[in-house]
This record gives sequence, structure tokens and C-alpha cells, in this order.
Amino acid sequence: MESTEYIEEIDFQKYWLVLKRRWLPAVVIFGGIVAVAGLAVTKQVPSYEAQGTILIQKDRSASLTGLDNALSQFDKLAEKSDPIATAAQIVKSRPVAQKTVTTLNLRDEEEGSLLKPEVLLKGLKVKPLPGTDIMSISYQSKKPDVAAAVVNKVMEVYIADDIQANRAKAAAAREFITEQLPRLKQNVSVADGELRNFKEQNKVVDLVNEAKSSVDTVADLDTQIAQTQAKLAQATAQTETLRSQVGLNSKTAVAVNSLNQSPGIQQALSELQKVQSQLAVERGRFLEEAPIVQKLKEQEVKLQALVGERIGDNLGTDTEVSTTSLQIGQTKQDLAAKLVAAEVEQSGLSRQLAVLNTARIAYKARSNVLPRLQEKERELERRVDATQLTYSQLLQKLDETRLIENQNVGNARIVEEAVAPEKPTSSKKKIIAAGGVMAGGLLGIAVAFLVDLIDHSVKNVKEAKELFGYTLLGVVPAFGKSKKLRLPFRRDSESRDVRLVARDMPGSAIAQAYQMLRANLKFLSSDKQIKAIVVTSSVPQEGKSEVSANLAVAIAQVGRRVLLVDGDMRNPSQHHLWNLTNAVGLSNLLVGEAEFNTVVQEVMPGLEVLTSGVIPPNPVALLDSKRMANLMETFAKGYDAVIVDTPPMAGIADAPILGKMADGILLVVRPGVVDAGSAKAAKEFIARSGQTVLGIVANGVIAKNEPDSYFYYTKENYYTKKVDVDRDSVSLGGGSQN
Repeated sequence: MESTEYIEEIDFQKYWLVLKRRWLPAVVIFGGIVAVAGLAVTKQVPSYEAQGTILIQKDRSASLTGLDNALSQFDKLAEKSDPIATAAQIVKSRPVAQKTVTTLNLRDEEEGSLLKPEVLLKGLKVKPLPGTDIMSISYQSKKPDVAAAVVNKVMEVYIADDIQANRAKAAAAREFITEQLPRLKQNVSVADGELRNFKEQNKVVDLVNEAKSSVDTVADLDTQIAQTQAKLAQATAQTETLRSQVGLNSKTAVAVNSLNQSPGIQQALSELQKVQSQLAVERGRFLEEAPIVQKLKEQEVKLQALVGERIGDNLGTDTEVSTTSLQIGQTKQDLAAKLVAAEVEQSGLSRQLAVLNTARIAYKARSNVLPRLQEKERELERRVDATQLTYSQLLQKLDETRLIENQNVGNARIVEEAVAPEKPTSSKKKIIAAGGVMAGGLLGIAVAFLVDLIDHSVKNVKEAKELFGYTLLGVVPAFGKSKKLRLPFRRDSESRDVRLVARDMPGSAIAQAYQMLRANLKFLSSDKQIKAIVVTSSVPQEGKSEVSANLAVAIAQVGRRVLLVDGDMRNPSQHHLWNLTNAVGLSNLLVGEAEFNTVVQEVMPGLEVLTSGVIPPNPVALLDSKRMANLMETFAKGYDAVIVDTPPMAGIADAPILGKMADGILLVVRPGVVDAGSAKAAKEFIARSGQTVLGIVANGVIAKNEPDSYFYYTKENYYTKKVDVDRDSVSLGGGSQN
């Protein structure tokens, strides 16, 4: 199911009713403001306005010190700093006004003393002309020549002050530059020294060319390293091959090659070989113990010792070479020589490769730090340039400030002087009058709504229905100003001038309203006759006693026998309404001091009244008694209708007690008297006590305050509109509204 949203309509009728109710304060406020506006209009005197214009130029104070470029960056950030607005504030300053008053000798017309600067500033208007650097200055005065003189003098004073301010700025700039020059000169020297030290420490000549050459050098070294690595690999392979062919290690091969070049060793080695050959031959011929064999063995040992000694002399004690290694053939000797040469070449290539790698690392490290060195060099060069530039500029500005200090240079000049106006300014009388009417109307309406908002009383019948939620059984109009019938319904509880309209004027609108109430009560229930009705209200002054009396009259007028009981033992009023004595009554009947037939009084055919009697000290104790309950049963049996007038429900339990003994409670509501808080409290009290509420009666209703037309007029009379009763929502059998 789709939900439908409804836009709440503005209730203009509600607002109109508020104005109708609160017209008096609204009219008073409106009239007061209009009167004040009229008084202001009558006091308006002709005034003349003179106007002049002045051009505001850029302030050159920052350029005097050479800081204008830097300050321009701050100007972009501070766009709210408007030179025209600043000048306008200076023009409207008290010192400018004071000088103008003193120079022109302006005096107060009433006191004769010098005019106060504040008074002059009230008539002075300063505003910038849009899209220009021109500022308009105007002044109003009763005298046209004074208006023009004030404007011109204000412009002159402003320009003179501006020139003086510029001179002061130039002098301040000169002093500033003079103080700064030594420091800036020192800064230039420091910057030059830092750049020089940097180049000396880092051996910098031309970093740009050095960076380019470093790249080429590293590339060339990479090529040489690659070539050397290839040669080294080839030499290493050749060395390994020769080493395997010779069968000697590198050290031994070098030693053998060196020994083969020694004549002494070769001679001893040759003799050793001969002895060994002879020894081999003799061993084949003789035994080992033969003298010849032993002699040859001794010679062999001596020769071996000699060879070893000579090897030691040539190679030292660190290298050991056996005689067997020396006894190699020529081929192996050649291979050993090649092995030595190959190892020498390998060693040389290794050293060359190490040198190349070291050089490459050095150049690479240098090339890596070159960017940082270049950045540092540029920073130092910029610092040198900046300090030198600032120093040169300040030297130039020093001459300028000395020149400006001796000149009359300002940032403003007069574009057009003010002339005395021939005609007064347009009158403000119409504006004041229209503003007074508008302000009075708006404020009057606002006051009306404020007064209505402060008033927490129930304003009309509609609010009463919404607040209580009970059935509306009757609407009794307030009818106190008719020419045909004057009914002074007074709210004062001590008033005795209240009439029984239903009895005295049965054809009146109010009487018809009570007849309508009687009919609606009759229609409430079709299965049970309503006989005993307790009439009460939320607060005093709502007219519940009048309603009780007139309702009793309306019921009696249709031929029914009615008993009207004054159950308000706290502030009884029925004997006043009917002009009866109250010497004895209900209280006397309850305590057994009188009989019923002696205290009841007939006031009209079919209607008898039982007054309250002597006021007891504790009315609740009498009303909340079995004798009172028995009396209510007796009353209901002896009469067609019993109307009980009870006290209001504002903190008093009388009405709820009697309500339990009756068929229901009829609640009287008077708009403008009962407040919302009291009404809610009464409703909650009724709900807690479990009362049967027949409905509400709106009493003293003013037709103009009602959004709904409960009444209508004819040429001859004033009738009530019949109030519909929701019969389904009210039943006296325990299901009525409580």
C-alpha cells in the first residue's frame, strides 16, 4: 500500500482569529509607532548635502625599502585589505573630524561651544565608487556653504595627513636602509667566502664539464675493464693448460726455470747424473756391498748435498725443489718457461684489472656526489647574487628616500571639490511615514501573536474539543451587548447580577442553546434514560452554576419534573441565582437536621431547588457518605431529572464523588477562562477516578473568536447552530468517555 504524503496547509483563519482576539494591543502598538513617526516627520528640517571626490593611489612605502615585490605576495593573500576602505576609515576618524571642526570653527547652535567630532561624523558619508580608486565624501548640513566647506576641509586634512605620513615613512625607510646596509655588506662577504671555501674543499672548478667528462671516463673504464677481463681469462686458461702439461705448480715451475738458468747448479746436476748412471751400471755388475758401489753412493750423496746447497743459495730456504724436478727434459723446460711467462702475464692483468676497478669506483663515487655539489654550488651562488642584489637595491633606495623625504608626495589627490548645493536633499518625510506605518503594522501583529502565545487559556470551542476529546453537547453564546437583550454575564464570583435566561427570555439565542443542550442529552442514550447529571468545570469562573440552573429550566420547560441541587458547599451560588434563602439545605439534610420536604423550594412549575445549606467544615465527608448516595437514589426516583451543581475540579474531589452517584458528569468549558494546563489536569483526574463523562458544554462563546460558525444571524433574532452528537461514541452503560 502506497503511503500518501499531505502538505499541511496554512491555517489563515487561525491567524485571523488571533488578530480579532488581540486587536487592542495591536492597535495600541500600531498607533504609538505611527504617532512617533508622525512626530519625527513634523521635526524634519531641510538639509543640504555637498559632495566631493578624492583619488586614492597605491601606497609606495614598501617600494622605498625595496620590499614591494615580497610584500605583493602577502597582498594576494590579504585581499580583504582594501586601500579604499582603509582610506574611508581614516577619513571618518576622530582626529580628522577634530582638525576640521577646529579649523572651520564649527560650533553647536544650541550650546555655542565647538562642535563635537562625533556630531560631525554623524553627517559625514564616505563611500567608494564601484570599479574605481575614487572615494566620494559628502556631508549634510542646514547651511549649504557649511556642507561644502566641511567636505573640502576633510579632504584637505586627509591629504595633508597623508603627505605627512609619507614623509614619516620615507624617513623611517631611510633610517631602516642605513641600519641595514652594513649588515647586508657583511652578508655579501660571508656569502662570497662560503662559495670560495666550498670550491676549495670539494676541488670544484667547473662542475658542469666535470659531470660530462665523468660520464665519458666511466664508460671508457668500463671498456678497458671488459677487455682486461677477457685477456685475464685467456691467460688463466693458458696457465692451467701449461701447469697440467709440466706437472709442476707455479712456484716450482718458476724455481726450476730459475735453476735451469744457473751454471753452477747445472754443472753439479750434470755430475750427479753421471754418478747416478755409473751407480746403476755397477749395481748391475756387483753387489750392494761392493766397494765400487759404495764409493759411487758416497759421491751421489755428496753431489745431492751440493745441488741442494746451491739451490738454497739461489732460491732461499722457503722454496724446496727436488733434484728430480730439475732433471727434466728440454721440452718440459720450455713448457715450464712458458708457464712462468703465462703466470707473469696473468698476474700483470690481475693488477691492471684491480687498478681499473679502483679508478672506476673513484670516478663513479665522484659522479654520484656531483649533483649534490652542483645543488650546493647553485644555492651558494644564488645567495651571493641575492645578497649582492639586495645590497645594490638598498644603495639605490637610499638615494630615493632622501629625495622623497624632502618632497610633498602623497597617495591621494582631490578629483572634484565640493560646491555649495542650491537645493536641499530629498525629504525623508514619506520614507519615515511609510516606515512608521509598516513598522507599526508588523510590530502590532507581532505583539498580538506574542500576547496570544503568552495566554495559555483555551481560546475557542475547537481547541476545547481537541483538548478534552469529549463530545460537544452544547454551545452557549456570550450575549451581553445586544440591544434587545442585555445579559451581563460577569465572571466575578461575587457578582449577583446573573439572569436565568432560559426562564426569563425563552426565545433568546442563549435559551435556544440550552434547549439544544437538553435535546442532545436526551439523544445520548436510547436504552437508558439519563436522570442524574453532575455539572462541574475545570476551574472557577466558567459559569457551571449558570449552566446548571438554565439547563434545569430548559428541562422543566418541556414538562418534566426537575430537581436542581446545589452541591457546591464551598461556594454556593444557586440561592443567589434564584433569590432564595440558604438557611437550610443539603448540608442540613445530610446531617439529619431537616426533612427533605422542608428544605426543597419550588422556583417555577416543574422545577424545585435544593440549596446547599449551611457551609460545613468538611464538605467531602458529607458528600462521600452513604446517606448522600441514598439521597441521590431517592432524588432519581422522585424526579424526571436531577441536576447537581458541584465545585470545580481544581484540586477538589466533590465532583468526582457525586459523579459516581449520578448517571454522568457534564463538563462546562468557558473559552478564555480555563487554561490548557488546568484542562489537562481535570481530564486526567476524571480518567483516574473512572467517571462517566456525558460531554462538554462550551459556555460564554464569542462568535468572532470561533473558526466554525456555531451561530448565525437573521434579521429578527440570533439562533444557535445545532450541534451534532456522536451517539456511537457515548453510552451511559459504562462505555462513555471518561
